[in-house]
Amino acid sequence: MTDTDLITYYVTPSRPAAHIFCVELMIADPGRGELTLSLPAWIPGSYMIRDFARNIVGIAAEGPDGPVPLVKLDKQTWRVCTTDKPLRIRTEVYAWDLSVRAAHLDRTHGYFNGPSLFLRVHGRDHAPCRVELLPPPDPECADWRVATSLAPDGAERWGFGGYRADDYADLIDHPVEMGRFDVVAFRVGDVPHWMAVSGRQHADLARLAADLAPICAEHAAMFGELPVDRYLFLTQVLGDGYGGLEHRVSSSLLCSRDDLPAPRGEAAAAADTAAPVESPPDGDYRKLLGLCSHEYFHLWNVKRIRPAAFIDGGLEREVHTRLLWAFEGITSYYDDLALVRSRRIDAKGYLALLAETITRVLRNPGRLRQSIAESSFDAWTKFYKQDENAPNAIVSYYGKGAMTALALDLTIRRDSDDRRSLDDVMRALWERHGRTGVGVPERGVEALAAEIAGLDLAGFFAQALDGTEDLDLPAVFQSVGIEMRLRPSRGPKDFGNVAERFEPIAPVSHAGLRFASGEAKIAVVLDGGPAEQAGLAAGDVVIAVDGLRVDSGNAAARLRALPIGRAVQVHAFRRDELMTCMLTPAPAPADVCELRLDDAAPAVVLARREAWLASVA
Repeated sequence: MTDTDLITYYVTPSRPAAHIFCVELMIADPGRGELTLSLPAWIPGSYMIRDFARNIVGIAAEGPDGPVPLVKLDKQTWRVCTTDKPLRIRTEVYAWDLSVRAAHLDRTHGYFNGPSLFLRVHGRDHAPCRVELLPPPDPECADWRVATSLAPDGAERWGFGGYRADDYADLIDHPVEMGRFDVVAFRVGDVPHWMAVSGRQHADLARLAADLAPICAEHAAMFGELPVDRYLFLTQVLGDGYGGLEHRVSSSLLCSRDDLPAPRGEAAAAADTAAPVESPPDGDYRKLLGLCSHEYFHLWNVKRIRPAAFIDGGLEREVHTRLLWAFEGITSYYDDLALVRSRRIDAKGYLALLAETITRVLRNPGRLRQSIAESSFDAWTKFYKQDENAPNAIVSYYGKGAMTALALDLTIRRDSDDRRSLDDVMRALWERHGRTGVGVPERGVEALAAEIAGLDLAGFFAQALDGTEDLDLPAVFQSVGIEMRLRPSRGPKDFGNVAERFEPIAPVSHAGLRFASGEAKIAVVLDGGPAEQAGLAAGDVVIAVDGLRVDSGNAAARLRALPIGRAVQVHAFRRDELMTCMLTPAPAPADVCELRLDDAAPAVVLARREAWLASVA
């Protein structure tokens, strides 16, 4: 490589109070002719057109002799005439998207993902890149540091300065956090791991590291290797937030303050963290561990084992695949499974997570309309662009994909007499596609699963992937000594449970609607339910039920308390018009999952359950 081959980007959080990043692209030898420049339309791992170029508020080109004209070709593409003299492209980017996908900048911190800032130079995709991360000129930000998984090229750890990337794809796969943050470190084998935590918090970061290390080790042990020499969790702490996005040697996370482990005393902090957790993680902290586990599993499944469509598809437009059920659904299965395998939670804690996943899927009528293969293919326009009718029209390839992975794993274990499992399928995917870089064809996961298991799985996949009927989960649960039943919901926060024994089921009233959080405004009217039949619609504000005034605090409870089968008058405002309708509550559907460990199951079944939940590390 020579200096003239190098493409250099200079990134400055130039105006934090105005949320403006300044990015200068320096091309030492653009050559004579024309160059095409563009920003991606979407970011890998988040399947919606984001149109990052819409946030460019200024762009200009300049050579040694002065300004050079730029011609805009479409919403995200420019063309510039070049000579053999160096060319500099300067952009100003508005950064006010507090998510894991784009860019955000103010006087508390700066964050960006490469696709939202770095122009692509067409024809130079494989050229090495250098990045100069420059400190903000604002004196209120004088103590900022940098956290990124970019390879340093002159910069000290956690410092501004020079970094490098192998090519453009590598360049845009390392998010950057600038600001004030705490760092906690741990190792998985010989590989150093860090978590940089931004935002106000007083968490027990030592416990977080102690819990994450064995979870990450479980994933690495299952695949047989850890294909990185470093790993960074970038975590932004908010009052209320949740989300994650995978990258090649890092991940970006959003979490709520309540998701972090609470501080503990010195004696507890000094305890043997390799032992089973004495105080299991509560629901909020368990959710954060599951999120970290999910994004870490993507090191293999998505970042290296990839659909063939994504390898060739580019980032300019939608790239459709029916395989997201496998890449997100299987990951969603293993994220929580790793918690019990690493002894962060026990079997009952894991069943509680399964019950919640199953309940969330069963509560939406859309599962009976759309298959998870269709959900995968239409993610761009349906799953990522949900409206008030989404629960009636679509199914989550995350949730039902996880249920499908569970059913596939337990089916393989049972029908192969415990010789094979989904673990073996994932290892084969790694060997044939992850390590080689060969994309997975559209039916590749199905074919490989059948080959590795030595089973005819055509019927299973026809139902699970292309069908819309519910999976026969009670049967597969029975194969590992778990009993499952469904019962009516007792309220909007009832997402299933783990029982010592199953209590008798009492009838529950059901109105067939969901309110927006903290409001008496209808968010969803369920397909075919009493609310739909009564003529209520999403957006209606309910003000009275059966002659009594209701508000955001009691509307849902008042409807649940109505007698089944007796019509009552409901008053609601639709826009500024008062609507009056008659609603007849129906029996609530049995859509809440309850699970129970059957310790009286045959020995071979209990042995299968133990093998399923046992550590592979």
